[in-house]
Amino acid sequence: MVANQADNPTFLQPEQVFSSTELEQLIERIKNSGELGRSKVYASLLDYLLQSSVVGNSPKEIEIAVEALGKDSSFDVSRDSSVRVYVHQLRKKLDSYYQNHESDATHRIVIPKGQYAIAAIDTSSPLEPAGIATLLQKTGFRATLLVTIALLLFINLVFLLLPENSDINTRITQYPDSSIWSSVMDDDLPIMLVMGDYYIMGELNEQGNIGRMVRDFTINSRDDLEEKHFSDWETTHNYQDLDLSYIPEGSAYALARIIPLLSASGKRLNVTMMSDLTTVDLRENHIVYLGYISALENLSDMVFAASSLQIGRSYDEVLNLQTGRYFTSDAGLPEEGQQFRDYGFFSTFPASSENQIIVVAGMRDAGLMYTAQALSDRADLAELEGLLDNGTGDNAPSLEALFEVYGVDRTHFDGNLVYSDNPDPALKWRQDIFSY
Repeated sequence: MVANQADNPTFLQPEQVFSSTELEQLIERIKNSGELGRSKVYASLLDYLLQSSVVGNSPKEIEIAVEALGKDSSFDVSRDSSVRVYVHQLRKKLDSYYQNHESDATHRIVIPKGQYAIAAIDTSSPLEPAGIATLLQKTGFRATLLVTIALLLFINLVFLLLPENSDINTRITQYPDSSIWSSVMDDDLPIMLVMGDYYIMGELNEQGNIGRMVRDFTINSRDDLEEKHFSDWETTHNYQDLDLSYIPEGSAYALARIIPLLSASGKRLNVTMMSDLTTVDLRENHIVYLGYISALENLSDMVFAASSLQIGRSYDEVLNLQTGRYFTSDAGLPEEGQQFRDYGFFSTFPASSENQIIVVAGMRDAGLMYTAQALSDRADLAELEGLLDNGTGDNAPSLEALFEVYGVDRTHFDGNLVYSDNPDPALKWRQDIFSY
């Protein structure tokens, strides 16, 4: 099978490249990598397509539905696109596996577009001239990375427009004396900036094309979408994973405040989305989170495990467990010219003996923006430093704080500290209150 060399590589039968033992070992590595997600369907589909390819069989869609996906013989491929969806997702998962685990492999297994088969390709040959989409696929770029690059370019513009940019370098020189920031800046461990993002999907119209973008609050990742396909196919069969996410407007302001500060350390700064954060990232980096409280996702349990605060009846509400007081934001849908109240949240604590986690967050944009301003303003930072020194001291920074923020028309004007505490970092790893 030979495709256009300008757009695709030469496809080979798997047994032309791998021995049976090598294939078995490769499939086992792919399954153990976690790239196939929690669902067992993708492992079953991979086994089925590989076995079909090895014996020279080109299965039909109905055969895949019945023999690999467990559908009954009455399955209607003209009305149900689940086979095409699963094959499309498996193709992307194989690409992700090689990008993240075996990027230097000289041969790879792939699912050629338009085929229900496993093929092998030789990646050791020089890169052919290709369109930009092909080049991005070969070099491993993802849509989220492109979004991040565009975002950072936008941040540069926002930063230049900040009214106080003229003296920001002067203020940054004070920060190495801050134990809050020095906890992530004064060693050789890289810093990972994690953006709180929200997963969005494409919704297919009657013609089978993407008609609009959809945000479903119960679906926050590709794995969630896959599980929803299984449990509620009627509702979600028109949803398609586009590998896209978005971040709130306030994140740009927060980034413009925090990135110059972190850059002053001269350390390597990695950027990722919360939806892409892994346990390996948590072990090998200091983590600085910027975003909404509602987008903390995997970090949420860790952040609030030893806290006196907990999420209330919604993510626009936080409860102080010690006093019983609720802090509730009404910044969700402010009318033009109407004053609103929002809340910003800050937390820092050691995740281990080697790395630190810093959370700069808000219930909504105003709270997030004010918190980022407080963490990059000398006077506000000094106030937080005083609370830190009165608690755990400089050796193991642990502090959380809540700011009440007032604003008009989605812009913050003033705020004040309404809560602070020094949670015991050791309690964050108690098995009865936290599991990752």
